Amino acid sequence: MNPAETAQPPAKGAFKEHTITVLLVDDQAIIGEAVRRMLAGEKDIVYHYCGNPAKAVPMAEELKPTVILQDLVMPDIDGLTLVKFFRAREKTRDIPLIVLSTKEEATTKAEAFALGANDYLVKLPDRIELLARIRYHSNGYINLLQRNEAYQALVESQKALAKELSEAAEYVKSLLPPPMDGELKTVWEFIPSTSLGGDSFGYHWLDDNHFAMYLLDVCGHGVGAALLSISAMNVLRSQSLPNTDFRQPSQVLEALNAAFPMEEQHDMYFTIWYGVYDKAARSIAYSSGGHPPAILLTGDAPDALQPLELATRGFIIGGMPGVKHQTATVQLKAFNRLYVFSDGVYEVFTPTGELWAFEDFVKLLAQPPEPGLNNVQRVLQGVRKVKQSDSFDDDFSMFEVAFG
Repeated sequence: MNPAETAQPPAKGAFKEHTITVLLVDDQAIIGEAVRRMLAGEKDIVYHYCGNPAKAVPMAEELKPTVILQDLVMPDIDGLTLVKFFRAREKTRDIPLIVLSTKEEATTKAEAFALGANDYLVKLPDRIELLARIRYHSNGYINLLQRNEAYQALVESQKALAKELSEAAEYVKSLLPPPMDGELKTVWEFIPSTSLGGDSFGYHWLDDNHFAMYLLDVCGHGVGAALLSISAMNVLRSQSLPNTDFRQPSQVLEALNAAFPMEEQHDMYFTIWYGVYDKAARSIAYSSGGHPPAILLTGDAPDALQPLELATRGFIIGGMPGVKHQTATVQLKAFNRLYVFSDGVYEVFTPTGELWAFEDFVKLLAQPPEPGLNNVQRVLQGVRKVKQSDSFDDDFSMFEVAFG
């Protein structure tokens, strides 16, 4: 749905091609020539010879062979010691190592394997057997290299995606309205999920008497969802829907539905709650398209507020052309606080795997404020306590409007 939603490993064939490369370490030049002749004509094999065991390790680090053939009896350095050197170096520790010996000795074999050798051959082996063992060990090592390359490419892809999501989340946050502290007081919290959902919200005065409030949630996660959310929010902020009275919530939702059909948005749709406060009438007109209800805490005294769910039955935005939406109105009492949020605020799981009940969320919302915390912060703390985690699988988006 969203091209940047998940990090995908590069396709097979996108990695470096590895040629079978043999390095023979043996002080006897005649052995080096014999092995060269055995491998001659094999177009898939590149052969290198090292006659000085003291230079074997740096030569291997430079050549990066896919298999090392190594004699066990050489002057100046013991073959088993050289095996330890190869296995102690980061660049050579995983390269398959076939030790060569003139004797078939069980104790020598056991010691060679204990030190990290992968195979043991009595020299000189039959050409067919040598080729088979070279290809077998080299192919296994090449597969290891390609797995490591795939893993590293995936890590880099995930880093790039995380950076992209972080930048997108910061951009979304930069577009959110500042808190208000006038005749209307607003506070909010926006915590993007680890994969960035499609939440955004806003509020502004339409004129001297009407105040618009809205929160929308695009399906899915990732940069694509965030871009659609930003586009819809910009339309609402600029009031750029044609032939639309932004004081009429149902008209706004119907115009959004026409402007953002999901077949033109990579099959993405969104839900929304849109309300308009009428200052003169002391009322809120509202409409919702597939979105959770807003909660109005209202009452005649500040310590006697009761929760009221504000929602209308309306279809998602972009899902079907020509859908009609309804507008409902609620009259405000003397004391009122409105909370608008997305489902990521309350659709959380407890540590035992149970989904938190919406009714329990409303009870938390209706609790009296705590000293030093605004009510949105108090709810955020309560949700984190319920799920016993600071991270969210979906965006946590919530704002409060307190009416004077």
